[in-house]
Amino acid sequence: MVLLFEKLGDLASEHAELERALADPGVHADQDQARTLAKRYSELTPVVNAFREWQQTSEDEQAARELGEEDAAFGQEADDLAKQREELEERLRKMLVPKDPNDDRDTIVEVKAGEGGEESALFAGDLLRMYQRFAERHGWKTEIIDSTLTGLGGVKDATMAVKAGKGGNGAWSRLKYEGGVHRVQRVPVTESQGRIHTSAAGVLVTPEADPVEVQVNDNDLRIDVYRSSGPGGQSVNTTDSAVRITHLPTGIVVSCQNEKSQLQNKEQALRVLRSRLLAAAEEEANAKASAERKAQVRTVDRSERVRTYNFPENRISDHRVGFKAYNLDQVIDGDLDAVIDALAAADLEAKLAEQ
Repeated sequence: MVLLFEKLGDLASEHAELERALADPGVHADQDQARTLAKRYSELTPVVNAFREWQQTSEDEQAARELGEEDAAFGQEADDLAKQREELEERLRKMLVPKDPNDDRDTIVEVKAGEGGEESALFAGDLLRMYQRFAERHGWKTEIIDSTLTGLGGVKDATMAVKAGKGGNGAWSRLKYEGGVHRVQRVPVTESQGRIHTSAAGVLVTPEADPVEVQVNDNDLRIDVYRSSGPGGQSVNTTDSAVRITHLPTGIVVSCQNEKSQLQNKEQALRVLRSRLLAAAEEEANAKASAERKAQVRTVDRSERVRTYNFPENRISDHRVGFKAYNLDQVIDGDLDAVIDALAAADLEAKLAEQ
C-alpha cells in the first residue's frame, strides 16, 4: 500500500506540472504537443481527484480519532470515515491498474466453422449475427470484410470489422474477451430424429492496426488471385477478383473475395493481415500479452472451448470464469454485456493480484 501511495504522489505532481504547462500559451503553438498533454491531463484528473479525496478523508478520520478520546460521539464518525477511506483506497487501486493500450482501438472479428459440418456453419452464422447485434446495441458500426457462405445459409468463415467511433473506449475493450472456441448444443435443422448435437465454431479477435503502425513489405507477400465462389463452391464471378495473400515471414494467410474488384479485395486482405501482424508483434514483445493471446484457441476443437451455448436449457456458460445464465435467447440476440462484464471483472482481479 505504501508503494501505491508513493505512485499516487508522483501522479499528483505530474498532474500539477501538466496543469502549469497547459496554462502556458506557448505550448499551444504546437497543437500535437498540446493534444498529447491535454489527453494525459484528462487521464490523470479522475485519479488525482480521488487521491485528494482520500487525503482529506484520512485527515478527517485522524482528527475524529483524536476528538474521540474526549468525546465518544466522534468515535462513530471516525469509524464511518475509516470505511469511506478504505473504499477510496480500493477505488484507487483499480484506477491504477495499467490500461490495455489497445482498448481504444477498433477490432477485427473472425468467425470460422469447425467440427459439426453444416450445423457448425449455421452456428458460426449465429455468432456473427450475435456480434453484429451487440455492436448495434452499443452504437458501433460493423463491416463484413470477407465471408464464405454455405448452401443452407451458414457461414464457413467470415471476417468483420467493428468500429466504435470517437470518444470512449474502442470495440477492443469489450470484444477482446471473445476469442476462443464456442460450443453449441442443440437439435440441428438437419437432424430428422430430434437428437441434440454438439458442434463448435472458432472466434479470433484482433485489434485493428493503422497502416502507419504496421508496415508490410511487398517482397514479403505472395499474392494469388482466383475466381470468387458462393455457397457450394460455385463460381459467382467470371474474373479473377478474389485475392489470397500469404505473408512469407510468418506464414499468415488471408483471403478476401467479397469486393467486386481485385484491388479492393487486396486492400481488405491487407487490412486483416496488418491486424494479425500487430497481434503477433505484441505477443513477441510482451510475455503477458502473449499469455492473453494464447487464450484465444486457434483450433476449433470441441474439447477446447471457452463458452457453451445450450439451447434446450436456454443456458450460456463461460468456462473461464464460471459464469452461467439462463437467457441464451437474449445473449444470442446481442445481449452480451453480462458475460463480458464477468470476464472483465476477472481480468481486473487478476491484475490487482499482480500489484
